[in-house]
Amino acid sequence: MADMPVEEYLCSRIRRAEQALMAHHEAVLRGHGLTMTQYTVLLTLSRDGGMSAAQAARACGVTQQSMASVLSTMEGKGLIRRDPSPVHAKVQIVTMTGEGRAVLDRAYGEVIVLERALTDAFTPAEHAALCELLDRTTAVLVDQTPPARTR
Repeated sequence: MADMPVEEYLCSRIRRAEQALMAHHEAVLRGHGLTMTQYTVLLTLSRDGGMSAAQAARACGVTQQSMASVLSTMEGKGLIRRDPSPVHAKVQIVTMTGEGRAVLDRAYGEVIVLERALTDAFTPAEHAALCELLDRTTAVLVDQTPPARTR
């Protein structure tokens, strides 16, 4: 394996695919005034409904500090609203506005084109096998990732 060219490593191929996917999504989303994280927030809110900033951060895989900045920007654009939680006085619940829904729908309409193109590139059996292989790959990556160290 040590003699294998780096471009043949699975991790290199996965990284190239991820970079190509992100470049595509970022180009599409930029046309709608969204970042990938903002798009993910809107997708998450459309699926799960209102949530706290901490829940949104976990769902999007970013820190709470990063999410605070993202939500402030999104609120300024009129894409989300933050209202006091009926349960916790210091917690605000983030919900999507009508404008947020409209922007998400427009962006999703373009993002789904790639999903369909990828699906069409494979036979149904190949698609199912690829999904299963990617799920196994993700499981190995998660399993091999060392836990975060505390200071």
